[in-house]
Amino acid sequence: MYLLGGFFLFWFVVICFRLVYLQIFRYGDFEQRAQHQQQRTIDVSSKRGIIYDRAGNELAMSVQVDSAFAVPSEIPDLPQTIALVSRVTGGDARVILADCRAHKTFCWIARKADADLIERLKALNLQGIHYQKESKRFYPKRELAAQVLGYVGTDDAGLSGIERQYNDSLQGEPGQMVISVDARKKWFGRIEKEPAPGDNVTLTIDEKIQYIVERELEQAMKDTQAIAGTAIVMNPHTGEILALANRPTFNPNVRKEIRNESLKNRAVSDVYEPGSTFKLVTISAALEEKLTNPNEMFDCQMGSIVYNGMRIRDSRPHGLLSVTDVLAESSDVGAIKIALRLGEQRFYSYIRAYGFGQQTGIELPGETRGLTKPINRWSKVSIAAISMGQEIGISALQLAGLVSTFANDGVYVAPRIVAANTEPQTQVKLAAFQPQNAHRVVSPMTAAEMRQMMRTVVLHGTGVKAQLDGYTSAGKTGTAQKVDPTTGAYSRTKYVGSFAGFAPVNNPEVTVAVILDSAVGLHQGGQVAAPVFKRITQQVLEYLHVPHDMELPANRQVLLAQQRRIKDADLDETSPDHLGSPLDAADAGDDSATLAGTASSNSTPAINPPAAKPAAGVAGTVIVPAAMTSREPVSGPAPASEPAEPAAAKTPSNGTVVLDVEQGGIEVPDFKGKSVRNALELAEENQLELSPVGNGLAREQTPAPGTHVAAGSRIVVKFER
Repeated sequence: MYLLGGFFLFWFVVICFRLVYLQIFRYGDFEQRAQHQQQRTIDVSSKRGIIYDRAGNELAMSVQVDSAFAVPSEIPDLPQTIALVSRVTGGDARVILADCRAHKTFCWIARKADADLIERLKALNLQGIHYQKESKRFYPKRELAAQVLGYVGTDDAGLSGIERQYNDSLQGEPGQMVISVDARKKWFGRIEKEPAPGDNVTLTIDEKIQYIVERELEQAMKDTQAIAGTAIVMNPHTGEILALANRPTFNPNVRKEIRNESLKNRAVSDVYEPGSTFKLVTISAALEEKLTNPNEMFDCQMGSIVYNGMRIRDSRPHGLLSVTDVLAESSDVGAIKIALRLGEQRFYSYIRAYGFGQQTGIELPGETRGLTKPINRWSKVSIAAISMGQEIGISALQLAGLVSTFANDGVYVAPRIVAANTEPQTQVKLAAFQPQNAHRVVSPMTAAEMRQMMRTVVLHGTGVKAQLDGYTSAGKTGTAQKVDPTTGAYSRTKYVGSFAGFAPVNNPEVTVAVILDSAVGLHQGGQVAAPVFKRITQQVLEYLHVPHDMELPANRQVLLAQQRRIKDADLDETSPDHLGSPLDAADAGDDSATLAGTASSNSTPAINPPAAKPAAGVAGTVIVPAAMTSREPVSGPAPASEPAEPAAAKTPSNGTVVLDVEQGGIEVPDFKGKSVRNALELAEENQLELSPVGNGLAREQTPAPGTHVAAGSRIVVKFER
């Protein structure tokens, strides 16, 4: 009895120790194994923040849709059920079946599916197939501003555009749902953590202006058969991007149809040689350094010059041209002579001050710095090549910033596209947009002189097709040959045509830049890009209710007939000569940069621009809505010019140039010899706004006396003692 009792006592103690070991020391391990068999935790997508335009219109939003999932333990014939499901969803049955066998409690079979697909699944009435509401990204305007907005993946992570740049704030905090299966293989789910909605983002883009730009760019692509195009509309005073369009484009709602070439935001990531538009930098720098003036005459040597053993010719022979006509007729010989006065060091400092060779800081991914070599890497002909837009690469956004500097009285303001980033709210909120990174590049007088010279480009230069009805306009054309990737040399059939300008001239409201890549047939900037500038700018100014600063012609049909008689050959500005080898893509400043027709690029050392003087910009106001219910070879092709005579000798031979386009409005009085006080009084009497520069007596003014301008126009007057 003692032996039997001791034996039972021993086993009792062993069993007790085993129970203690299993239930206390191994408790955590068994609990995890049980949860793995019976439960699965899945993320519940949060409601992604809304992206608005400046007026509060929804450009990207999240809507509630159904997602289908399976509980394999409830399905009696798993292979047969998955086969039926895959026929409806179009998915790979083997992949879905493998996922379901690996996760016996839960597996997705159709996430964020269309309502029609969900209805077809429900009609099958399959056992073990259930449905869960999730947030799905929806773009109500389809292709509108697609490269700006970007798109998201199935898990709602931003993959491009604003969706990617602001993904962390837009995404919010996902929730968690626990799926459990009991001993009878019945499932039930519970929400352990509620998802938190993401912040909203308000852009500076205007939905209606964006639509105008995209429509006209699409028409230009059809008319010119270009392979790609870019158009930008910008407020020159604040840097706000009012519209940014690219072609080709895509519909972010249909991810399966998105192609890689359509995803590229060419306005910020593509690099191209600017051609003649870069003469704006050359001439403005020389004016600012007092090395020349708009009326100085230059001998263009009948359109041919030899520099360091290299010959460069204009498209036609030019004789004597004023600086104004060097710009209007886009003479490369004239631009080279002006740059040689300027010198390499000063020229380079202005290139940097205008923002070239560095990112603008716009809130979009993949921005390039462009291709700008430091002086120690310049060749013996670099200063000549760069003066006319060769041996340097820029982006469309940088071009818009350059032209906006002249429209903004010489102050450079960095472009911006995001107005505000706010938390979800229940009421509409106004946000003041403040310009950033503003600095003065040239004086107000130099900027005023450039505006008038750019006006001449449109009146009787290479940009006559950019003339507006009822508004004055100013700008510059550019044409550059592309590099043929197969030969590494410049193509004789592929060109990048561009035009960038602003309107009205004396009180600029918008800056517009248009770039067309590889147009078929006519390809000069004045032939293909200037007409697009005209159509976009005309509609945008009318939409913004900007007062006309020119009288409309009494007979509009006569004016249209005159404009149609402009010969496209007169707008040619491409030189037959190159100063060196094609621009090396290894000089690129950002890995994401793409040289038009070449490979991607590396960075170059940055050199500080001249000391920047801070300047206050004009603040804008945009509406920030609350969260609503889900609802131009490095010396490559020289863009040359057409022949011209001195401005005083210009006489239209065929009646196609309207010389009195600025008739009407208020005649600008002569301020010369007057003190600042007297000049202010005279300006007030004539309903004009005076911008005085310096002290003493008035010596120079822009616009010139006798010019007709609209009431309230700004007159820049330089005073000296």
